[in-house]
Amino acid sequence: MSSPTKTLTDVLSAAQKLGTLGGRPISEVISHAEQFLPPLAAVHSPVIDIGTGAGVPGLIIAQARPDLSLVLADRRATRMDALTRGVLAMGLADRVQVLTVDIEDLGRDPEHARHYGAVVCRGFGPPEVTLNLATPLVKDGGIIVVSEPPEGTPTRWAPELLQKLGLTLDTSFPGVAMFHVKHSS
Repeated sequence: MSSPTKTLTDVLSAAQKLGTLGGRPISEVISHAEQFLPPLAAVHSPVIDIGTGAGVPGLIIAQARPDLSLVLADRRATRMDALTRGVLAMGLADRVQVLTVDIEDLGRDPEHARHYGAVVCRGFGPPEVTLNLATPLVKDGGIIVVSEPPEGTPTRWAPELLQKLGLTLDTSFPGVAMFHVKHSS
């Protein structure tokens, strides 16, 4: 690992200045992203953060879990260029890869399909879009962890969709919905 020249707070503050991260205080952004850590406690294989934007929650996970390799993926090149610089400045490039790609394409790529122990994301679209993009990336027995809105309820995750995708909802972690993945084939 190369020596860091910037902290997580530095990188996220720079993202705010670029307009790639909302205006919430950085401490709140980090605190909210830390809710992804408990569901990942048993994960020891690669993790992918889809629709990562400024690197949240991926950078927070990378900092807290030096044992994990992560992929931070988003389709917006400008954000990914800034994020790549942030990963380098934080000294994480040996285990954090930044990809500029359409997430839907990743699920069809043999290098990424069913490769990850966990997919994490802040809900970047309707629940069915998020889960349809995440599920092909997770290996059988892996998990998907999605942030919930403050007033989140399990009813926003349609049982028919979960059944179709082979997902089981676990609501035991505050602030996030966790889905266990069981592929049908």
